Amino acid sequence: MDSADKDTTCINTIRTLAMDAVQAANSGHPGTPMALAPVAYCLWQRFLRFDPDDPIWPNRDRFVLSAGHASMLLYSLLHLTRVKAVNPKYEVLGELSVSLDDIKRFRQLDSRCAGHPEYRWTSGVETTTGPLGQGVATSVGMAMASGWMASTFNRPGFDMVGYDTYALCGDGCLMEGVAAEAASLAGHLGLSNLCWIYDNNKITIEGHTNWAFTEDVATRFIGYGWNVTRVGDANDLDMLERAFTTFKSTDDRPTLIIVDSHIAWGSPNKQDTHGAHGSPLGEEEIRLTKKNYNWPENAQFLVPDEVPEHFAQGIGKRGRAAREAWMEQFRAYEKEFPQLAKQLYQMQHRQLPDGWDRGLPQFEAGTSLAGRDASATVLNALAKNVPWLIGGSADLAPSTKTRLTFDDAGDLTADNPGGRNIHFGVREHAMASVLNGLSLCKIRPYGSGFLIFSDYARAAIRLSALMEIPVVHIFTHDSIGVGEDGPTHQPVEHLASLRAMPGLLVLRPADANEVVGAWRVIMETRHEPAVLILSRQKLPTIDRATFAQADVARGAYALTDDTDPDVILLATGSEVSLCLDAHAALARDNITARVVSMPSWELFEAQDDDYKRTVLPPRVRARVAVEKASTFGWDRYAGSEGQIIGLETFGASAPLAELQKKFGFTVDNVVSAARASIASAAERRDREGK
Repeated sequence: MDSADKDTTCINTIRTLAMDAVQAANSGHPGTPMALAPVAYCLWQRFLRFDPDDPIWPNRDRFVLSAGHASMLLYSLLHLTRVKAVNPKYEVLGELSVSLDDIKRFRQLDSRCAGHPEYRWTSGVETTTGPLGQGVATSVGMAMASGWMASTFNRPGFDMVGYDTYALCGDGCLMEGVAAEAASLAGHLGLSNLCWIYDNNKITIEGHTNWAFTEDVATRFIGYGWNVTRVGDANDLDMLERAFTTFKSTDDRPTLIIVDSHIAWGSPNKQDTHGAHGSPLGEEEIRLTKKNYNWPENAQFLVPDEVPEHFAQGIGKRGRAAREAWMEQFRAYEKEFPQLAKQLYQMQHRQLPDGWDRGLPQFEAGTSLAGRDASATVLNALAKNVPWLIGGSADLAPSTKTRLTFDDAGDLTADNPGGRNIHFGVREHAMASVLNGLSLCKIRPYGSGFLIFSDYARAAIRLSALMEIPVVHIFTHDSIGVGEDGPTHQPVEHLASLRAMPGLLVLRPADANEVVGAWRVIMETRHEPAVLILSRQKLPTIDRATFAQADVARGAYALTDDTDPDVILLATGSEVSLCLDAHAALARDNITARVVSMPSWELFEAQDDDYKRTVLPPRVRARVAVEKASTFGWDRYAGSEGQIIGLETFGASAPLAELQKKFGFTVDNVVSAARASIASAAERRDREGK
């Protein structure tokens, strides 16, 4: 079998596996994997620097299937190239990441071939995709990470990092706004190691793209500052190779390869269907299509022996040689630059360097400091100790106080890819996606904005939780404390909605020392994204000689020393000091109130029942929960006799003092609620005869 025949056999194996898997599942999208099989084959077999025997080798090229509905394209490649599985301890196992049985059980429970590619579930999947646009936006972060690591770790004679990132997308991805934000940023930064492959098949779920998408994509990307090239036929391997070669030789900008694709099915009635989306073809259509391919018509899940052998001689041989050369170079690098080598290893294994918490401040009582200002001090101290802690803001760094100000921190720009301050521009959604890409490459990234704008970033935040990657989202201006800016800038439902997201750690510290504790918790997480919610307004630093030490790691703790309280006052953030003032007022009337600071529901729920009962004794039914946000969810802690002081409406534009009075965030109102709850609890005890 000559080389061209081997190419055709490999491509048709990818196509037929996709057809058979979707048919067996009675669910999925066969068209795009079939149409783009030659594109993916050309990239993987001839260009991608990737070792199937070690799919987490740090300097591998990244391949992102942004068109996640075409997941069978990636699963077929992972199976045919014999990519090995990797466990959570970063150990490469002998078994295949995707077996033929997994493909036969496509979209079924516990199969490694989920409906859309899922990071941490299937080795070789570089990022979770499915929501359109997320993959290409995440790929920008991956490309930035390559440039940052090259600038940080490479030395003369030691090019330890310098991988390329490829992302395959379709019309749907390019319609999504996040893709436009990310493409604009990539062009601005001149990310020449980034290549997007655009499947120009002119079809979406509803039908032809003429219904909704008629722009000139090439001109748009030229305007972004990209290099744009075109392949008129997705089946033309020579033109595809030429396009990828053009990308490799472009050193000043990212590249968009526009590939025109069209599926020709077996039967005439399918000739006008492009098949980017859809459903199983049906057994008869599959038989006719296989006949078109000169494939055994009745064979299912057929993988000819020569196919994995051919891939082994291409991507396998090339990837193994590149990885072995890199490993040999790393051993020499360890001797020449031991500190840098240690940092690279620690970063890749999500380990913290020795002394990572050196110099963290302890804030003195009697002072007042906004949460964002305390965080700025802590962040700068941490970043000095953790060289791969980098990030920035969506054009709000002066307000979120997230700029690294120490010597040599620098700004990440096209001319300085190793800077540690990233300017994302007014692009909250792309920022969160880029953070995911940075984190997937093991940088420890943070991004910041106002809490109200977490709405713009929510889709990418959700993916960080789904992938279990430790991205840090810093949100300031956390409540009606924004004041005169009014309800458009005053978050109400955001805390509740973020707390509702599985796998997301939400922290709202009450004072400067809780901010320190929150950052300690965040830095020690390895598989959880965190949202740090900070105030714009100053918060009094709690006197820890009088009240308990900050215990953020447990999620909630009693600030006051009491054994049999009459009522429990629960709060987060700025409302904790309000509850302490109410505690003093109640004490003057001989009412004992326990004040509980609850910076993180998630951390508290992770504690054992004994600790939770110690903080919130079940016998104390009189409770008041106070938070300048939606009351939603607080009933789980307030109980049926409890009172909740929160927001049931949007805020208003007025000075903070007036807003606090209007919405009941005053000492008098907390005291009144405490009395009401005590009375309600007493009535219940009387009814129950206790």
